Amino acid sequence: MYKPNFEKGQGLIPAIIQDYQTGKILMLGFMNEEAWQKTLQTGLAHFYSRTRNKIWLKGETSKHYLIVKEIYIDCDEDTILIKAEPKGPVCHMGYMSCFFRKLEGDNLKIVEEKLYDPEEVYGKKA
Repeated sequence: MYKPNFEKGQGLIPAIIQDYQTGKILMLGFMNEEAWQKTLQTGLAHFYSRTRNKIWLKGETSKHYLIVKEIYIDCDEDTILIKAEPKGPVCHMGYMSCFFRKLEGDNLKIVEEKLYDPEEVYGKKA
């Protein structure tokens, strides 16, 4: 079975998540081989948390899962693009996309509407 080149990134490769319907970039995560296999097996996006040193299922707490529709591999076979159907806002800070801020001059401007309060979902400040 095919797998990307995890060796280039010392076991981790970036996974870009794009909304299947709109084309909007939703997030960037990292996958190791285990996260890759779980994603293929379940059809739900799994990642490797570099801060918690463990595999996590996107939506395991919020129920905002990412249903995988298509997977693309870049020319170097060390980056993944997943086109997914989001089952709710993707960003843990309450926005649809993790890319909810735009650089304007020297300032970051919020350009998306906040869709939920993270404290209500996660029980702590995001």
